[in-house]
Amino acid sequence: MKRFGSLMGLCLTLLFPQSTLAAQEIKPFIRGSYQQIVASQQGKPFILNFWSLSCGYCRVELDMLKKLTRKYPRLDLVLVSTDTPEEENQVSATLAKYSLGKAEAWVFADSYTERLRFEIDKKWQGELPRTYFFSAKGGVTAVSGKVAQKEVEHWIKEQYSSH
Repeated sequence: MKRFGSLMGLCLTLLFPQSTLAAQEIKPFIRGSYQQIVASQQGKPFILNFWSLSCGYCRVELDMLKKLTRKYPRLDLVLVSTDTPEEENQVSATLAKYSLGKAEAWVFADSYTERLRFEIDKKWQGELPRTYFFSAKGGVTAVSGKVAQKEVEHWIKEQYSSH
C-alpha cells in the first residue's frame, strides 16, 4: 500500500508539475513595510491590494487581478493579506489558486493591526478589499470595496500608455 501511495504521488507530480513549484514567498508585513513597498516601486505605476481569507469580495477581486496580470504582463501588483502569520499556509494556497505570477505577497505580522492600518492610511478603518492605485508620478487613489474590472483596466491603460 505504501508503494501505491508513492507511485500515485509520482503520477500526480508528472501530471501536475505546477504543484511541485516552490510556494510564492510571503513576506511579513510589519511597521515600515508599507514605506518599503512604496519606495521599491518608486517611479512605476502599481496596484497595492489588501485582502483576507474571510473576505468574499476579496476572492472575486483576486480572480479579476489574475485576469488582468495575464492581459497586462507589465502590471506591478503587490498583495497584502490582513490575516495572521499563523494562516500563512492558507494564504499561500489561496495565492497559488489564483496564480498571480510575479505579484509580491505579504501577510500582516503585527498583532496590533490598527497601527499597521494607520501607517498605511489614517482614513482606513479596515474594510476589505482595499486597493491603492499608485501612478508613476506618485499620485495615489484608494478604493474600499470591490473595484470594477473596467475601471482598473482604464487605469492600467492610462498608466502604461506613456511608457
